Amino acid sequence: MARLGGKSHPRDIAVRAAFARVLLELRERRGMTQEVLGFESGYHPKYIGLLERRKHTPTLTALIEISRALGVTPSWLVDRVRKMLPQFKRTG
Repeated sequence: MARLGGKSHPRDIAVRAAFARVLLELRERRGMTQEVLGFESGYHPKYIGLLERRKHTPTLTALIEISRALGVTPSWLVDRVRKMLPQFKRTG
C-alpha cells in the first residue's frame, strides 16, 4: 500500500536521530560551526540546526550538498547513518 503525501515512514524518527548524531559529530570533528556548514552547503544555519535537533529529515539534495561541504561522499554519510540506526531502534 502506497503512502500518501505528508505521512512519514515509521522509521523516520530513528533515521533523523542517526543522521543528527552523524552530522553533529562530523561537523564538530571538522571544526565547523552551523553557520560555516550552512554557508558551505548553501543552506541556512537554522536548517542545519533543525537537522541536528532531529526536527527535519534531509532531502537528497541537502544530503549531497552537506556531504560535499563536510568533505565526504554522500554514500559514506548514508552508510554511517545506516550503521548507527541500531542505536536508535527504540526511538523509531
